[in-house]
Amino acid sequence: MAFPTRSNRSVKVRLAGIENNLSAFLAMVQKEFIIMLRYPVEFVASFAQVFVIVVVLTFAGLMFAPRGLASSTDSATTGLVVYGFVLFIYLSDTLWTIGFNVRREQKQGTLEQLYLSPVSKFAALASRVAITLFWTGLLSVCAAVLMTALLGTLPFENGGLGLFVLVMALSGTFGTGFAFAALTLRIKEAAQTAVNLLQFAFMVLCAPFFPFSALPESLRFFSRLIPLSYGVDAFRSTLMGYPPGFPELAPIEVELVIVTLFGLLMPLVGFWLYRRAEDHARRRGSLSEY
Repeated sequence: MAFPTRSNRSVKVRLAGIENNLSAFLAMVQKEFIIMLRYPVEFVASFAQVFVIVVVLTFAGLMFAPRGLASSTDSATTGLVVYGFVLFIYLSDTLWTIGFNVRREQKQGTLEQLYLSPVSKFAALASRVAITLFWTGLLSVCAAVLMTALLGTLPFENGGLGLFVLVMALSGTFGTGFAFAALTLRIKEAAQTAVNLLQFAFMVLCAPFFPFSALPESLRFFSRLIPLSYGVDAFRSTLMGYPPGFPELAPIEVELVIVTLFGLLMPLVGFWLYRRAEDHARRRGSLSEY
């Protein structure tokens, strides 16, 4: 009669753990979708809000184009604005969906019950990433179609490398969302103000709607300190086919290294910060504090 060895039992335990984490992740994704669909007015309004933002920021971005509104049919101008907007909307939704939603659950009184249970903490955050990927991806496609209709032909070159840059930039962005979720556990009600300030800083320093050359040299210095700036520059420069003057911040080889490191390291750093903030809140008994 054969008896299971210790190694076989260990493998079965690990497989069971993976299955349980996957089940928890899918349940949390379903929960996030249900919450989103329970607010149909907000669901529809988010589409309308994106279209308004697109129109306002598109024409605002054209002010920095070499020939202003006359360059609206220039494919380079179209690519600069459209591809920058994709990363802008992802960062904006990441800060709200991953970061600020932790504060929402804290106010609703469900955060303490969730994090005192043995459920995977990473699955709780990753479920919000899944919602962001789906919903923001849909909004990005709709926004890109509208902006192309307003501005003209959208350039599309080097699709494979552009996809790699986008994946790395989004991975780093989600890590930023994890770090911001940690911050919300500390600053609580001030998190909404922090989101607005971070969005504004991103719009200025990471230049998603205008070239970096439009910034004063003093601000470009700070832009070069932000890894996501290189993501914006590399993403749109790659898909635009590297027109003269692009990329603006560094050679593309250097930007690819920075964006790759950002995408690989930031999720780990962000999740580590979140676990530390969660452990601190649990020790203080503040997970349920309003």
